[in-house]
Amino acid sequence: MAPFGRKILSTLYMRSGVRQVHQAANGGVFRFRQTFRKAPEKLLVAPTDLRASDPFIAEEIVNGRFTLAGRTLDAGNESVFDLDPPSPEFATRLHSFVWLRDFRATKSDKHFQRAQEIAQDWIARHRWPDDSAVWRPQTAALRLMSWLSHSPVILKSAQLGFYRRFLKSIGMHVDYLRSVAPTAGDGMEIMRIRIALAMASLSLPTTLAAVQRAGANLDRELDRQVLPDGGHISRNPRAILDLLMELLPLRQTYVNLGYEMPSRLIPAIDRMFPALRFFRHQSGELSLFNGATATLATELVAVLRYDESAGQPFRAMPYMRYQRIGTSSSAIIVDTGYPITQETSTHAHAGCLSFELSSGGHRLIVNSGSPLYGPEDYRQLARSTAAHSTVTLNDTSTHSFGRLSDLGIVVTGGVSRVDATRKEDPQGEILVASHDGYLEKFGLYHERSLQLHPSGTIIRGGDRFMGKGGVEPPENCGFQATARFHIHPSIQIRPVDDNEVLLVAPDAQTWSFTCIDAKIEVGEDVFFADSSGIRGSRQLEIVFDVGKLPEIGWRLEQKGRLKAR
Repeated sequence: MAPFGRKILSTLYMRSGVRQVHQAANGGVFRFRQTFRKAPEKLLVAPTDLRASDPFIAEEIVNGRFTLAGRTLDAGNESVFDLDPPSPEFATRLHSFVWLRDFRATKSDKHFQRAQEIAQDWIARHRWPDDSAVWRPQTAALRLMSWLSHSPVILKSAQLGFYRRFLKSIGMHVDYLRSVAPTAGDGMEIMRIRIALAMASLSLPTTLAAVQRAGANLDRELDRQVLPDGGHISRNPRAILDLLMELLPLRQTYVNLGYEMPSRLIPAIDRMFPALRFFRHQSGELSLFNGATATLATELVAVLRYDESAGQPFRAMPYMRYQRIGTSSSAIIVDTGYPITQETSTHAHAGCLSFELSSGGHRLIVNSGSPLYGPEDYRQLARSTAAHSTVTLNDTSTHSFGRLSDLGIVVTGGVSRVDATRKEDPQGEILVASHDGYLEKFGLYHERSLQLHPSGTIIRGGDRFMGKGGVEPPENCGFQATARFHIHPSIQIRPVDDNEVLLVAPDAQTWSFTCIDAKIEVGEDVFFADSSGIRGSRQLEIVFDVGKLPEIGWRLEQKGRLKAR
């Protein structure tokens, strides 16, 4: 492992040790039980939930079939909590109670009663926090938000005894999350804890000082995690959407109750809307970078209807480190960065200089994305450079990864510098970017150029490898490069000859992809980020010997509509 990687791992192990010492000093669950305060007396408000709901899922749960995280568990007449969950993701969604929003959509007393029974069952089994996955901080935060937002579902026609037990459990969640916040994981975990606690401070009877304290803690995370350009510190486009879905209802709850807003809440939301539009494709979906997974266009619409500053997307996200070249009909989004912090790199991908292309309501070239649900091996495979529309050298990723017990698999080395410039040209603006991810292992930089014609119908691209000072690689270096272009599963690939293929969209819009420098191969592929699950796809591959051919050029051109065959 490179010295850079060893240094990072050493630092993170030290941070991990600090967490363990802090937890031991706090006395764990025993100390928490001693300090648990009196249960709240009532609920004041139920914040709204912007996420889509599906009454069919609620109907299935009433009938004993739980379909969560892409898996189904038939509990029959048994308690679902007595059965082994089919996957860790299933367990997380089950115990976070996010499925309550599906019950909300039914507006049926029968369904509400079943939701109440499941909540009673859960509370009876989990009277106190413990070290199980049920009480992972982010799961507990999601559960608290779900219970608060959907309390009208759980409490419909509830007897006084259950009402008090439910409030006691909510109070316990609040105290538990306050106790674990100092040692929570960075990124979305601590952010969700702060959002949940701010929501609870508004939903439960408390003092003005407690409301302000929760707001101040949230402000600190918003200042730290929401970048000046509106991006999230994880560099995951999906994180922006998830945050807006949770922050917008929180903002409205402050307004409805007449409390003064946390000072950083509105500025953060205002910054995030343009950032979300930056990553939105012509087709309406979000681009697939750094852990982003399937995003339904309806989810984006549900959030963007609150955007009062609608306008053209930014050309660049300088803090989140992305570039966009776009016209009214086509958009190219390019990753020109690397992890901002190591602790928030648990979902970071080795996709530097990868790009995605959409045109006319279709995604054409994409990254493989991250599985919405699936085995851990697939998640790690999706992080490799080969799973992105960029170039690999000797089938090596631009980042190296290492596992830490309490952080997961983080980036430990690789790209440390990216240079990106934009040049004006009558034939369309040119983006030229390079990274040093292969410098330590191979002594070479990768440079990519992209140009989109003002008409949005012609794209000129190029990839080259060079040593320090721009010198060409040695002719006998023996390094093999593979340029990959992952094609969205909805697009047909029709080879013309060794140097040209046609990409045909469902509405017959057709693009020609050509490379006169080397042969274009059509290969099997996997698309991880489909809403229906992992599915097969295809990719274009251009393999070239860097010593003999250090640079290739390629071109995409729209050809109108091809007749179906």
